[in-house]
Amino acid sequence: MAALSKSIPHNCYEIGHTWHPSCRVSFLQVTWGALEESLKIYAPLYLIAAILRKRKLDYYLYKLLPEILQSASFLTANGALYITFFCTLRKILGKFYSWTPGFGAALPASYVAILIERKSRRGLLTIYMANLVLLFCITAAMYMFFFRCKDGLKGFTFSALRFIVGKEEIPTHSYSPEAAYAKVEQKREKHEEKPRRMNMISLVKKLVNLICKHGPRHRCCKHYEDNCISYCIKGFIRMFSVGYLIQCCLRIPSAFRHLFTKPSRLLSLFYNKENFQLGAFLGSFVSIYKGTSCFLRWIRNLDDELHAIIAGFLAGISMMFYKSTTISMYLASKLVETMYFKGIEAGKVPYFPHADTIIYSISTAICFQAAVMEVQTLRPSYWKFLLRLTKGRFAVMNRKALDVFGTGASKHFQGFVPRLDPRYTVVKPELPIEFS
Repeated sequence: MAALSKSIPHNCYEIGHTWHPSCRVSFLQVTWGALEESLKIYAPLYLIAAILRKRKLDYYLYKLLPEILQSASFLTANGALYITFFCTLRKILGKFYSWTPGFGAALPASYVAILIERKSRRGLLTIYMANLVLLFCITAAMYMFFFRCKDGLKGFTFSALRFIVGKEEIPTHSYSPEAAYAKVEQKREKHEEKPRRMNMISLVKKLVNLICKHGPRHRCCKHYEDNCISYCIKGFIRMFSVGYLIQCCLRIPSAFRHLFTKPSRLLSLFYNKENFQLGAFLGSFVSIYKGTSCFLRWIRNLDDELHAIIAGFLAGISMMFYKSTTISMYLASKLVETMYFKGIEAGKVPYFPHADTIIYSISTAICFQAAVMEVQTLRPSYWKFLLRLTKGRFAVMNRKALDVFGTGASKHFQGFVPRLDPRYTVVKPELPIEFS
């Protein structure tokens, strides 16, 4: 652990923005680079989310761009304000301490930045590290339990789960199974009365309908148009396709950059391993959840909300196909937020104003401290994200000078010495460094 009282006399140019001596120019360069990358991240993300949520035309005309710009501004501000407070703290304190380049500069920067983001998204940006698959299994179990409970989930989370697993797994319906089954049969009869052209699509539909009409279906199951086997298979195919298309869309910007230089790389847009991994993850999650739910209805002869805990936990094993810390922690943090607010509604938990903002700020500051002083302890995915956001500038900090704090700051940057202009330095690069 670095001694908090130890300090070095270097200025912010010698330690931080080693690529340019001017704080103002460095700020503008970091801001522009962060804005460019933020737009690349959020534009396809929001567009895909809007398509999946079946937004109306008004949303695309009046709300999509402002939401993209707001989230991009939040991420940009995180980078821009970090270098601002980095330089400001050095000028105020007159030297660098072990906590100032990372935690000290990142804490106020992340606090101000998160206030720019939409309040509905702040709770999703708080926690980062934990055991991956087991955490996702537990998170999925609790999510699916709340999904099955009346008023357990609301808003986007409920809509997203309804889209993924289907409305058939929602236990509350305004009509009885018998009445619903009768409606399905009437719909089929009317549909069959209409003349249709015999083409490939109609033949496939007939084949699917033939499979769906025959086979076991428990009386408690609400997938009235399918038997239990076809219900699981169709769920897998549907969400596998969604996952495959999402990953393809996310790869479009990088693929088109090589359109003229390396046209062969466009094939990787469709035949990339990650495309199939995300599809397998989503497809297997849905099919395992649906299959387990049907199995439990068969052996217990009832439809119980507690089934969702077992089914959700087993479905969480699907994370093996697409190991993503981001997804796992994203959902876990949102689950904690959901349970926290449920505790407030029940009068069991006290309400802390701005808790999400404070947690996000502290968590981000800790990550930045690690990125500056102990990059070897940081998750590789987060380090790559920081490099992408800063156009690689986070890697050219003078970590050699920070080694005196005892954290091994330059351990992964052996041999790197920034080229500094002696006219703007406090300590000459070739001279021994004195510490107070």
